[in-house]
Amino acid sequence: MAEVTGRHLIAVTGPRRGGRAPRLFVALALRLAGARPLQVGPGRDAGRGGMRGLIVTGGHDVEPVLYAEAPQVTGRYDKERDAFESFMIDEALARGLPILGICRGAQLLNVRLGGNLFQELRSRRRRTSNQRTVLPLKTLLVAEGTQLHRLLGCERLRINSLHNQGIDRLGPGLAVSGRDLDGIVQAIEAPGEDYCIGVQWHPEFLLYSRRQRRLFGGLVAAARRHGGG
Repeated sequence: MAEVTGRHLIAVTGPRRGGRAPRLFVALALRLAGARPLQVGPGRDAGRGGMRGLIVTGGHDVEPVLYAEAPQVTGRYDKERDAFESFMIDEALARGLPILGICRGAQLLNVRLGGNLFQELRSRRRRTSNQRTVLPLKTLLVAEGTQLHRLLGCERLRINSLHNQGIDRLGPGLAVSGRDLDGIVQAIEAPGEDYCIGVQWHPEFLLYSRRQRRLFGGLVAAARRHGGG
């Protein structure tokens, strides 16, 4: 199709079943940014060899065995998806491709780089609500001097929240680029990489915001630099 000719291919991960809405909104965000989305997941990874970037979407909790801990809560796990997305993250890192992890995707990125997670956040919240909503009802405090700060162009941003787990210990090579009002990590990045960012919120549900769209635009721009066009 002429409209996608020359557009860089960005792999968008998801489970074998379900998770359709987030992937559709991510695909829209990529098309608006001038890229071509490729939906991949367990049993459907044809064409991923041509990917120039990776987005790992949200979903069920990351199984604690992946960061060598016993379950502390009753979680919803998807071992098949964990294995597939772990492989995709490792491949993207090895190839130096730009990566955006969203919610669960940010958590799994941290785990693949040697970090771990808080398995529940309810007991850690004092100033923010445990309400899970796609509406931007929480405040992100962006760390100055980070790639995220340069990308968003602000120190505070309203974000949504659909997660019940969060990042605890950072993986080596990662830095915190954003927290909420309780100090809970909301964004991470790898300062040594062109574009390797994880966010705990869901920017794909906030595409009316120019700053939220920059997360996808920044990844596509990095894919162009990596792909030479």
